[in-house]
Amino acid sequence: APLYETVLEIDERISANGAVVRALDSRAARAGLLRLREAGITSLAIVLLHSWIDPAHELELAELAREVGFEHVTTSGACGALIKLVPRGRTAVLDAYLSPVLQAYIDRVASALAGVGELLFMQSSGGLADRAHFAGRNAVLSGPAGGVVGAIETARQAGFDKIIGFDMGGTSTDVCHYGGRYERAEEAELAGVTVRVPMLDIHTVAAGGGSVLSYDGARFQVGPESAGASPGPACYGRGGPLAVTDIHAVLGRLQAEHFPRIFGPDQNAPLDIEAARDKFSRLAERAGLSVEATAEGFLKIAITHMAGAIKEITTGRGIDLEGYTLVSFGGAGGQHACLVAEALGLERIFIHPLAGVLSALGIGLSGLSATRQKTVGLPLEQMETARAEAALLLEDVKAELRAQGVNEQEVEGQIWAGLRYDNADTVLELDFGEDLHAAFERAHKRRFGFIDERAKILIESLRVEGRSLGSALPEIPPKSGNRDVPAPVRLYAKGAWHTAPVLWRDQLEVGKEIVGPAVILDQGGTNIIESGWVAVLNDTGGLVAERRSRTAKKQTKQDTASDPVRLELFNQMFMAVARRMGAVLGQTARSVNIKERLDYSCAVFDAQGGLVANAPHMPVHIGSMDLSVKAVIRSGLPIRPGVSFVHNNPYAGGTHLPDINVITPVFDPHGEEVLFYVCARGHHADIGGLAPGSMSPLATTIEEEGVVIDVMPLVEDGRFLEAEMM
Repeated sequence: APLYETVLEIDERISANGAVVRALDSRAARAGLLRLREAGITSLAIVLLHSWIDPAHELELAELAREVGFEHVTTSGACGALIKLVPRGRTAVLDAYLSPVLQAYIDRVASALAGVGELLFMQSSGGLADRAHFAGRNAVLSGPAGGVVGAIETARQAGFDKIIGFDMGGTSTDVCHYGGRYERAEEAELAGVTVRVPMLDIHTVAAGGGSVLSYDGARFQVGPESAGASPGPACYGRGGPLAVTDIHAVLGRLQAEHFPRIFGPDQNAPLDIEAARDKFSRLAERAGLSVEATAEGFLKIAITHMAGAIKEITTGRGIDLEGYTLVSFGGAGGQHACLVAEALGLERIFIHPLAGVLSALGIGLSGLSATRQKTVGLPLEQMETARAEAALLLEDVKAELRAQGVNEQEVEGQIWAGLRYDNADTVLELDFGEDLHAAFERAHKRRFGFIDERAKILIESLRVEGRSLGSALPEIPPKSGNRDVPAPVRLYAKGAWHTAPVLWRDQLEVGKEIVGPAVILDQGGTNIIESGWVAVLNDTGGLVAERRSRTAKKQTKQDTASDPVRLELFNQMFMAVARRMGAVLGQTARSVNIKERLDYSCAVFDAQGGLVANAPHMPVHIGSMDLSVKAVIRSGLPIRPGVSFVHNNPYAGGTHLPDINVITPVFDPHGEEVLFYVCARGHHADIGGLAPGSMSPLATTIEEEGVVIDVMPLVEDGRFLEAEMM
C-alpha cells in the first residue's frame, strides 16, 4: 500500500531549464490545501516537476500549507536538489510519513532527559544531528550506520585499514566495505520504498539468527522469513519454527548453561535444546539425512547467503579481497565469522570486545555532520564552474553545522563528484580532488569491464559533506575475570564431532594462541573459532583470528550426487551469476526500456543449452530462452572464445521481435571446451515493421512486424561488430 493517504494536483509548471511555463495558481492551491486540512490531513509532501533546478513553487506551496494549519511539510527540494522526479518524490513522501511520528518520540525522549545534556541523533550518513536538524528520511539506516562507524574505527585502532564489516543480528545481516574511505550509496530500497538521501553503503541480506529453515522436498532454504523475537526459534521453547539459531543449539555451538533463563512460555526457562533437536529429527528423516548433516547443511546455505552479499559489494564491483580483514559484530556474528571468512578466502577476523553492541559504540564515536547534494550536469571540462558550485554547497554545510554549535575550524569538509558518460545513467562517485578523467575511467573499467572512448564524461552531481570531530575511541584493556573455567563441550563442525574448550574472553591471556575448534564467550555473544583457525587476544582486548590451515575435500563420484544442501548451494551460486549479469546490464544500458523499465532477463545455460539458473527477471523471457541458446549451437557458426551471438527469431526461441537475445559461450581456461552459455534478452522500443513498436495488428507475416535477425555474430575477438550490424 502507498504511504500517502491522498493526492492534490497543483496547476503549475517549471521547465527543465528553470523557466516558468505556468505560474502557480496560489488561490486554487490554497483552497485545495484547506480542503485536505479540513479532512484531517496533518502532514504533507510537496513534489513538483523540475523543483531540483528551481524550488520556488514548492517553497510557496509549503508556506501556504503552514498557513492553513499543516503540522508538518516536506518539500522534495529539501530532500536534495537532484534530478529525477520519482526518487525525489518518494523520499519526500517517506519523510512526511516518518517525521511526525519521529518528532513525537523525540519530544518524549527530550522531556525524559531534560537537564541531562545535549541530545543528538544518528543519521544514515554516519553522522549526528541535533533535534532541529534531524528528519525521518535521514533516520532509516541510522542503526546500521552506527555499526559501520564502529567497525571501521575499532578496526583502524587495531591496525586494519581494509575491512569487510559483518553485522549479523536476529533478522538480517548487514555488510559493508571499507578500503580507505567511507562508501556512500545514492539510494536504497527499504520495505519496498525507494529513498534517496545521504547514506552509508550498507547491503542487507535476510539471514539472521531468526531466519526460518525450510525444506520443500527437493532443497533446503534459509529465510527470507524470520521467526522474530516471539515466538522466536524453536529453542526458545515457545513453539517457534526451526531457525538459524537452532542450528547452533543442536550442533553444540551454543551453550544453554551460559544463557539467562528468559525462554519458554513464562520467560523463565533455559534454552530448549531438545525442542530444536526434535524438529530437526523430523525434518532430517524426510530428507534422509542425519540430524547433524541436516543442521550443518542449513548452516552452509546461510553462510553462502551472507558471503554472497559481501561478494556483491566487493568482487562484484571489481574489488580484490586480498589483504582484507573481516570485522565481525552483532549478536550472532561471532558464531559465523570464521565460516564466512573461509567462503570469501579471507585470512583474518577481528572481533572487538564490544562487538555485541558495536552499533551503539559507533554512534557514540560519530561527530555532527551535514550534507548537501546538487545535480549540475556539467561537461568534465567545466571544472571551474563545478568547483564554484561545490564552494557554495560547502558554505551551506558549514552554516548548518554552525547552527548546531560546531566551531567552523573543527569542520572537516569533503567534496565528491558524481560522473557518468553522456549516453548512460549510471553515476560513479569520486573524490573531487583527483584527476577525474583518469579516475573515472579506472573506476568504470573495474566496475563494468569497459571504457567508452567515444562518449563524453559529465559531472552529473556534486555532494559536499561537513563533519565535526567525533569522540575518541576509548581503549578497553583486557579484563581479568575470576570465573570458573567452563568444562569442554562437544561441538559438531565440518562433518564430525570435536571436543572443544569453552573460554570466557576475560580469562584469556594477551598473546596466547587459542587453537580451534574453540568456543569463546562474551557478555554480548558467542564466538566460534573453527578448526584451522588460531585466535589471539590483542592488547586492547580484541580477538584476532587467523587462518592457519586449509582442508581440501577430495571429490568423489559420490560427491556429485544431488542432495537438498548441494542443490540449494549450486542454485544460489548460479543464480548469483545471472543476478550480476542483470545488475551490470541495467547499470550500463542506454535504453529506458532496460535501465528504467527493467524489461530484460539474464540466465545461465549448460553446454547443451539447457537452463541452469536465471535471475528473477521477466518470466515471459525465460520460458523459451533455452531454445535461443540451442539455436546458436545448431547454427553451424564457429563458436570460439571472444564471440557473442545475436538473434530475435521467434521460430528459434525468440518471443516477439523487439526482444533481442545476446548469447555468449564461456570456455575453459585453455579456450578449448564450452563450459556453459550465458544469455541476456532485452526489449527494444522499435525494430522496424508496419507500426511503431514493431507489433502491428495489421501484419500478416513476421517480416511485416519488424526486422528478423537470424543467429549471427555480434562480437568477435572481443570487438563489437557495429558496422556489420548496420
